[in-house]
Amino acid sequence: MTVTITTQEQVNAIVAEAMQEAHTAAKAALAKYGDCDACGFAWTNIYKVKGNTKLGKMLKAAGVRQDYTKAFQIWNPSGMPVQNVDTLEAGAEAAANVFQKYGFEAYAGSRLD
Repeated sequence: MTVTITTQEQVNAIVAEAMQEAHTAAKAALAKYGDCDACGFAWTNIYKVKGNTKLGKMLKAAGVRQDYTKAFQIWNPSGMPVQNVDTLEAGAEAAANVFQKYGFEAYAGSRLD
């Protein structure tokens, strides 16, 4: 499903929904895995949006920053203060799924520490 995004309020709502879903998924993963095992980091990248476009400017206004590759990135979208990479990946995947639902090309990324 692709949604036409034209207002800052829509972008803010999508980002908020992604972060809420990420938090919910990470909380469930934390209950399942605990905060042990492999430590790492996770994020969600949004591709094919240029920073100087209207949509890019709205993402920036919603607090989404561009990384060094110019992809828009949310680092630890779940906001969970844990080190378990499985927990953080669950949140990043959930956030990516929300962005995909609205027509963005979005993927989760992670790395071990």
